Amino acid sequence: MRVETFTAGPFAENGYLAFCDSGEAVAVDPGAGAARMAAVLAERDADLVAILLTHAHLDHVEGVARLRRFAEAPIHLHPLDRPLYDALPQQAAAFGVDVEPPPAPDRALAHGDTVRFGACGLEVRHAPGHAPGHVLLLAAADGLAFVGDVVFRGSIGRTDLPGGDFQVLMRSIREQVLTLPDETRLYTGHGPDTTVEHERTTNPFLVPHYGGELA
Repeated sequence: MRVETFTAGPFAENGYLAFCDSGEAVAVDPGAGAARMAAVLAERDADLVAILLTHAHLDHVEGVARLRRFAEAPIHLHPLDRPLYDALPQQAAAFGVDVEPPPAPDRALAHGDTVRFGACGLEVRHAPGHAPGHVLLLAAADGLAFVGDVVFRGSIGRTDLPGGDFQVLMRSIREQVLTLPDETRLYTGHGPDTTVEHERTTNPFLVPHYGGELA
């Protein structure tokens, strides 16, 4: 699996394209970089087979409508984030931005499911706390995971938005992130990618030595 990052917009959100050797691809969290995503898919003559959403906050879904016009790929979202998704116009108004409403999701993500494209696959892991229906997408065979806004390089997702819960988020990190092999590369919703080991040993929110609460 090959991953390309598309960072754009006032939120500097990271959207991703994951390519399988079969020529099929999936988009993860198409935000403000969706137009560039579509251009790269066209340049590569790749077949977009799914739009996968780690959660439904504005910056992670604002490009869904644009990408869906490029390809009729099914939109996947965890049902617990459907209210956030449907409230996208209200989210946009709160931040003073204009966003094209996206089509309704086509498929529900559930913990333990695997989304397959070509010979590649992404395992769905429910990881709430930042948002009720937040998921991670794990490609264990490739040693990588798309973690959305659960954890960042040196930080963690915010929990002061509707549906956020700090203790739930910390449990998600403990159970769904820190249990992965140390070398697993984490593709985050904002900022640079990182690894499980780096966050386990240096993240000030996760290491008691720095005042965090996880070892």
